[in-house]
Amino acid sequence: MTEYDAVIVGAGIIGLATAYHVKKQQPNDRVVIVERMATAGQGNTAKSAAMFRCFFASNTNLTLVDTTVEFFKHIQNELGRDLKLRWAGYLWLFSKEHYKMVEPILRAMSRNGLSHTVYEGEELVERLNLVSRVSDDQEAQIIGLSDVEKGVFVPKAGSIDIDLLVQFYEREFKNMGGIIQYNTRVEKILVEPKRPLNMPDEPFFWQQSRAAGVTTNRSIIRAKKTIVAAGVWANSLLHQVGLYAPMEPIKRQLFSVKAETEELRKLLHVGGLNPEHCMPFTILPEPTVYIKPALEEEAFWLSYGDSFPREFKLEDDPQPEENFYRYGIYQVVTKYFPQFSGAKPYGAWAGQYALNTIDGQPVILEENGLLTVGSCSGSGNMKADAIGRIAAALYSDEDYADLFGGKRFKVSDLGMLKRKVEREKLII
Repeated sequence: MTEYDAVIVGAGIIGLATAYHVKKQQPNDRVVIVERMATAGQGNTAKSAAMFRCFFASNTNLTLVDTTVEFFKHIQNELGRDLKLRWAGYLWLFSKEHYKMVEPILRAMSRNGLSHTVYEGEELVERLNLVSRVSDDQEAQIIGLSDVEKGVFVPKAGSIDIDLLVQFYEREFKNMGGIIQYNTRVEKILVEPKRPLNMPDEPFFWQQSRAAGVTTNRSIIRAKKTIVAAGVWANSLLHQVGLYAPMEPIKRQLFSVKAETEELRKLLHVGGLNPEHCMPFTILPEPTVYIKPALEEEAFWLSYGDSFPREFKLEDDPQPEENFYRYGIYQVVTKYFPQFSGAKPYGAWAGQYALNTIDGQPVILEENGLLTVGSCSGSGNMKADAIGRIAAALYSDEDYADLFGGKRFKVSDLGMLKRKVEREKLII
């Protein structure tokens, strides 16, 4: 039996960022990550769209994302570790009704120094060969599509090679003396009394108890503090000890379409909107199907985050559904971008969001020596560094975390007892 200062369950991007900052703040602490897969970042981290955007409704998320993106820039520009950052930007298309709802968010972004450009629908027709007026189309009426009134372009947004980011945190953590045990499945949280009496079947309900590590398929790992950063799998462990994190697993699917026609190639490599000379990451009006330019593949990634009646279901290996593209995404996209007519996906995969159904914000809390870090609602990659710093501050019993660039964040704001966040309205 090995004893550590901290054991972290999960080597996804959140677990790695947490481990990195715990070790950086407490360099003498012995920290181990336990991961059921053979390498890091191979769960839902690897199945994400790997995008980031400094465009959220809540100030909380704006702070978490903006400081994390600044850290990404620091890694690439100052530390010289290429993350393949591409500043394609986000182009969010709005109907007249929904644009009125987003105007206060845009004003708040401007006050925070985050720039954006508003395009009229007619200008986007010229730039992207977009069909902005779909309300006259009978099929579009049946689907319930809206005309594009305006488009909001956010330049501080784009894509990152998530594997390279995972490798950065993993390598730096190991270089500081951190340990990672791969192919190790956590079976349960180890619980023991704070004041053991050496009696069988301890702890009893009248004893104060704490998390004392984890039991795995290979051994027992004891630790002063246990950190669960297992994403959608977290509650399968937390439930065993009577705890719950507000997150529900919900499937998200991505379909890759090659830019095989001249029309799609022109769309992929359209100029004048961003420094990458490509189509921005584009979100359509309701339903908010999105299109990602995948330049390395000469392709587009298409997806939609559906809710009701999509069930909350934990799956180890979720699979994409062919009809979700054929009768869903394809029918919507081709009304706005006829360039996709006849396009079939050459690849598809599915992952899961750890969806916080309460307010769409991350959760970082501690109870009885057990820390929970997660509930990222699909945007964990773009908030990972800030979340890791806040979790490390909680681990060190600090009231505030220092985010990259010097911003301070009150740790309890992402807890549950003194939670102080705004509900996020811009989840895609």
